[in-house]
Amino acid sequence: MSSILTAKDLCKTFSNESLQQHVLKNLNLTIEKGDFTVIMGNSGSGKSTLLYALSGMDRPTLGSISYKGEEISKLSNDKLAVFRRTHCGFVFQQNYLNDTMSVLDNIMVCGLLVNRDRKALAKKAKELMVSVGLSEQAFSKFPTQLSGGEQQRAAVVRGIINEPEILFADEPTGALNSQNTENVLNVFTELNQKGQSIVMVTHDMRSARRGNRILYLSDGVITGELLLGAYVRGDKNRHEKLRTFLQEMGW
Repeated sequence: MSSILTAKDLCKTFSNESLQQHVLKNLNLTIEKGDFTVIMGNSGSGKSTLLYALSGMDRPTLGSISYKGEEISKLSNDKLAVFRRTHCGFVFQQNYLNDTMSVLDNIMVCGLLVNRDRKALAKKAKELMVSVGLSEQAFSKFPTQLSGGEQQRAAVVRGIINEPEILFADEPTGALNSQNTENVLNVFTELNQKGQSIVMVTHDMRSARRGNRILYLSDGVITGELLLGAYVRGDKNRHEKLRTFLQEMGW
């Protein structure tokens, strides 16, 4: 495996008048190609802040973030935007689909930022939607006409339409019921098994055990790491290892 994303001495401080909040503190991290890295920790530990810094959505206060050896934390805003849309995909707890556009058009809008061949892009989008379990009838529907799970699967397709090297997910199942959570996690697992690198923030053990690497964040510092290996359905030892690790971390 080879590293694709590296954070060195990463710090993030938020200032409010005379008050300073140090959210990330001299954090060092390497993301390997093909890893499914899960970031866990208590509320306020800096999980989402770390995700946004790694993905170029927010700039660190100090330290550096490098993509395949190139420091991205010093890129201009325009170049950083190009980096995000060509190398990164995003899935959030809220799907942020545009309710005035069809599901297909929601996905096409993101794809057209990179691929101007509308016909080829539409074909690719439809194939991806089918691959995540969306029926052809869903293509022309508006997001509000879909279930929560279907909307989130559409959001996953939007996140991978440009074939990102890294897919970032921030609590992607937090607003879903049990069955829809399982459906979305199955999509993530299948993507990862095909080689997709994923970095996911979650507070949910069920979601976390899909990763092969668990990082525990506490007060802006990585205080623990657990390597679980590739996900195997029904592996009870995997759940027990994760449970024990989280207990040791004080979760």
